[in-house]
Amino acid sequence: MNVNGEVAEGFEPVREAFVRNFETLGERGAAVSVYRHGRKVVDLWGGTRDVDGTADAAPWEHDTAHVMHSATKGVGAAVLLMLHECGELDLDAPVGKYWPEFKARGKEHLLVRHVLSHRAGVPVVDVPLTPAEAADPDRTAESIAAQTPLWEPGTDHGYHPHTFGWMLSELVRRVTGGRGVGEFIATEIAAPLGLDLWVGLPGAEAHRVGRAGRVDSPEPSSALRTRPKRSVAEAYKDPDSTTVRAFAAITPPPDDNDPAYRAAALPASNGIATADGLARFYAALIGEPDGARLLTPATVDLARAEASAGPDRTLVITTRFGLGYMLHGTASPLLGPASFGHPGRGGPLGFADPESGIAFGYITNGFRKTVTADPRAQALVRAVRAALSS
Repeated sequence: MNVNGEVAEGFEPVREAFVRNFETLGERGAAVSVYRHGRKVVDLWGGTRDVDGTADAAPWEHDTAHVMHSATKGVGAAVLLMLHECGELDLDAPVGKYWPEFKARGKEHLLVRHVLSHRAGVPVVDVPLTPAEAADPDRTAESIAAQTPLWEPGTDHGYHPHTFGWMLSELVRRVTGGRGVGEFIATEIAAPLGLDLWVGLPGAEAHRVGRAGRVDSPEPSSALRTRPKRSVAEAYKDPDSTTVRAFAAITPPPDDNDPAYRAAALPASNGIATADGLARFYAALIGEPDGARLLTPATVDLARAEASAGPDRTLVITTRFGLGYMLHGTASPLLGPASFGHPGRGGPLGFADPESGIAFGYITNGFRKTVTADPRAQALVRAVRAALSS
């Protein structure tokens, strides 16, 4: 496998793991970037730009970008945290303080922090939205405001695959006087940091994004094979389960390759980035790459403090969340107990680990059935861990 890029001395295990992903785990095209204490130590890419490419297809280039799925949530969460840090948004205030229509149907005491920690109780909408409707912030705000919570907000947690982004987007619009979340990310996060990262892909950058798609998952070895709990399997098959309804909040499922979908600003699901863009974003959360930092250490500590833990009403398995970020645990193993970040459905992963100074970004064009812990991303995380301990 022809892998391009460089690794710093001591991080050779990451290159080896990246190559093995192509050789044994069905990788088609991907990139991984790692920063340590603000300095890039891993910058690798390989395979083809398009998931269905042949051996003579266009190669993945250093600036190739792809959709991040729910790894976008970590970027979106930073927007609310930045607004909180500058005094424009109170995390302990009711959402209805900023968005009066949201108070309807038992949501008057739902707090901003409940949105970030997946405790809002509105992971579903009774009437799913089409992809075109989901791209309309007025329509998504109307849909969420009219929704009755499935549980009393703040009393339990369950992953909000799509509605997380709709609530976040409307909060940003209300607090900033109508500013779109995609515009905020472009001007306040991506531009100052020099990130190749967008939530709402500009037409001028569309040529950099390859074709994505589903790929088969290789059969795991007997040593790695685990049998899912019956309740988990049942949840994903039952059309009336919170699991299925939450992921079906957009119906039919959006097409990752649709230009209109890529141009929409959905901070829960359709961000597009290079691996370097994603890793550098996390590097700027915990440090100062080239002198730029997004959040104070106190805000980062707030974001990665455990706010939700235990059986997840949507994903069924045990999950842990801070404010907008998944925390290290069985559902999404990261580098260690201090790590925080977010996986994307089917493969992508971005996270930071303040203790080691590591910031990590992995992007792929081949999405698997996994929701959180993708084997390819996990192989790279283990390799980073090995490099740090050698």
